[in-house]
Amino acid sequence: MLHQVLQALETASGPVSLDDLSRQLGVDRGVLEDMIAFWVRKGRLQTGAGGACGKGCGSCGPRAEACVFKAGGPQTITLVERERR
Repeated sequence: MLHQVLQALETASGPVSLDDLSRQLGVDRGVLEDMIAFWVRKGRLQTGAGGACGKGCGSCGPRAEACVFKAGGPQTITLVERERR
């Protein structure tokens, strides 16, 4: 099941919300959070809050962490691209 999480994100066209991934895989959100935490520790996934950051609204200023919309959005999961050797 852990590898299904990665496969779902590899086929996604961008960040995926935790709720959407939970529905897609038919896995309880709490269980999915634990699986994602495993992959985050392994460096394969990164998580973040959704919202307007990166969408060009102009509210973030020089630091995206300062975005006023970021905390209110859904949590998203993104696949970390591996470096090719």
